[in-house]
Amino acid sequence: MRHWKRMLVMLLALSVYLCAGSAALAAYPEKQITVLQGFKPGGGSDTLAQLTQPYLEKIVGQSFINQYIPGATGAIAWTQLAKTAKKDGYTLSITNTPMLQTNYIMNPQITYTIEELEPIANVVTDPGIIVVAKDSPFKTVEDFLKAVKENPGKVTVGNSGVGGDDFFTTLIFEKISGLKVQMIPFEGDGPSWQAAMGGKIDASFNNLGITYPQVKAGNLRALALFANERYKLIPDVPTMKELGYELVSGSSRGYSAPKGIPEEAKTALIEAFKKLASMPEVIQGAEERASILDMKYGDDYKKMLADQEQEFRGIWDEVKDEYQKK
Repeated sequence: MRHWKRMLVMLLALSVYLCAGSAALAAYPEKQITVLQGFKPGGGSDTLAQLTQPYLEKIVGQSFINQYIPGATGAIAWTQLAKTAKKDGYTLSITNTPMLQTNYIMNPQITYTIEELEPIANVVTDPGIIVVAKDSPFKTVEDFLKAVKENPGKVTVGNSGVGGDDFFTTLIFEKISGLKVQMIPFEGDGPSWQAAMGGKIDASFNNLGITYPQVKAGNLRALALFANERYKLIPDVPTMKELGYELVSGSSRGYSAPKGIPEEAKTALIEAFKKLASMPEVIQGAEERASILDMKYGDDYKKMLADQEQEFRGIWDEVKDEYQKK
């Protein structure tokens, strides 16, 4: 009889344990989620946060809190994500390419890699753009190119930081055109377009989705897109390809976690982004911001980042000797 009593107690204890475990799985997330942002407010990461996080909060029932850690083209935030953040699913980061990979491709002192991350979802891919102040003497991209040709190394062109897509775009532009500009790095896209708008630099190589609100408001003038074709919201702005420059570039932005988060957290987050992608409010919000949705989830996002890393290594191998001479 005592044997059966002990068995009954053990079965009851196991049942309580399993029920508690199931409740824990179903409960994620139980608290707010911190999102590390590697750039100052006003840039691409911030734009993505504004587009996604109000709706993610509705989907998962918890708040998303942005923590801004600018510096080293995002590397400070991403090093923290990879190396020291808890692997519990409550710390994410907005991960931007190419700087996510080019940071450590270009600088051996940066030690994190994409292998230490758990990619959750890519959300947008944002083509590059050239913008100037509304009162700039450059009325067209031809004016800009003429000035660069006549003043080699003197026309100031901002970018989001060494290793970013705008930085790489500038290097490739110089390589294929034979022209030289004075590259001015900033801590993010926001400070770069703000400097152009304020006349502190001659132009900013930036991104469409980030600068479009200012272009629409008339505060910035768009000169050219680094895209395969013109964009419907700014149909009068030509592509560089139209001018004979085979230069297509941009930045993709999504969310990643530290590698090793619980599977239930990973699954819940991916499902949240899948629901987000079908919400009419998100689709409309992306349209209004000129943000081009490019959803990829989990393993597909991981493959995208790995393929891009290989591509960026090839580009850097081609231009690094020329850049390092500067």
